[in-house]
This record gives sequence, structure tokens and C-alpha cells, in this order.
Amino acid sequence: MRNRDALLGAYVAGSSAVHRAPLAVKAAAVVVLSILTLALAALPATAAAAVLTAAAYAAAGLMRELPRPLAVMWPVLVLIAAVQLWTVDAAAAVVTAGNILVCVAAARLLILTVPVPELLDGVVALVRPLRVFGADPERFGLALALMIRSLPYLLGSAADVRGSAKARGLERNLRAQAVPVVIRAVAYAQQTGDALAARGIGEPGGAEPDEADPDVA
Repeated sequence: MRNRDALLGAYVAGSSAVHRAPLAVKAAAVVVLSILTLALAALPATAAAAVLTAAAYAAAGLMRELPRPLAVMWPVLVLIAAVQLWTVDAAAAVVTAGNILVCVAAARLLILTVPVPELLDGVVALVRPLRVFGADPERFGLALALMIRSLPYLLGSAADVRGSAKARGLERNLRAQAVPVVIRAVAYAQQTGDALAARGIGEPGGAEPDEADPDVA
């Protein structure tokens, strides 16, 4: 759970202007910031995006949350930066790793300042125009809710397996860590599928996702 909250975050109630801003405005700001930062791929753009993101966190009164994703992401960021340093140059290493961190931090602020039900409703509303192409917004929202619900379990499971492997002196044995995690993930998916099937969700003529037991999501 701690790893999930460090990376994705969990809603923090507040009355700041950032909290009160409409979801559509905040989502559009995150998308525009991310697209521009990734498209420009330059140190000044990365620095400017980092400053804007930090300012938004400060305005929301959530500065303590700003560095938390780094605690989870740093091994991946170091690896990415090392590859860029080896294949391109130092500037590319900083820009690539920095852009990823900025985009994650910006998206995380959205989760920190919007309650999950409101966020899911916004996603469903965004997908609703795609009905003409056969999309099912309610089922898409259910899938997203299940993903959010599943992450704490999967991350916690991986942490438990790592701890168990370390206790047995197998912390460097990839198989000893990977196999139990995969087995647990498959079992969890099967249990979730059984719970949905028991409620008639996903079957022809079954209940609509928004009519299902809220405990599923």
C-alpha cells in the first residue's frame, strides 16, 4: 500500500484553489504540460515544467507529497538516465529522466486533489462520446476502478515475496521472487473474475457495472 500511495497517491482533502478547480481544467493542464514537455525535450522546458509542477503542489498545500514518487521510481530513472548518458549525452539523460518524473508528478497531483469517484466519473464522461465506435464507458470506468483497487494488492504481494526471499537468503534469485508474484497475481485475477461473474457483470444480459455491488470496485 505504501508503494502504491508513494507512486500514484491517494486523495487528500483540502480547500485550496487547486482542489476546487474543475476536473476538466486540471486534466487539460496535466495533458498540455506533459505533451509540451515531452515534445520539446529540452532542458529549459523540463526545468520550466518542474517549476510549474512544484508551484501547483505548493498552491495545493501538498509540497510534502512532491518527492514521494522518486522513492519508488529512482531505480528505473537511474537506469534510463544511464542508458541516455551512454548512448547520447548528459543533457539527454537529465531531460529524459526529468520529463518522466515531471509527468508522473503532474498526474499524481490530479489524483491527490480529486476524489476517486469523481475521477472515475470524469473518465467515464470523457469516454462516453466513443459509444458511436462501440465503446462502453461504464465498463471502462469499472476496469479503471478495478485497476486502482488491484494495485495495492499487487504491490503489497511483491513486497511480501521480496521480504520472504530475503529472509531465506534468496534476494538475488529472480525466479524465487517472480514465480510467487505471478501465481498470486493470477489467483487474484481469478478471484476478481469470479466475483464479477457472480454479479452477472461481463455476461450477456448481465448487470451493468454501475448497478453492481460497489464493493467490487
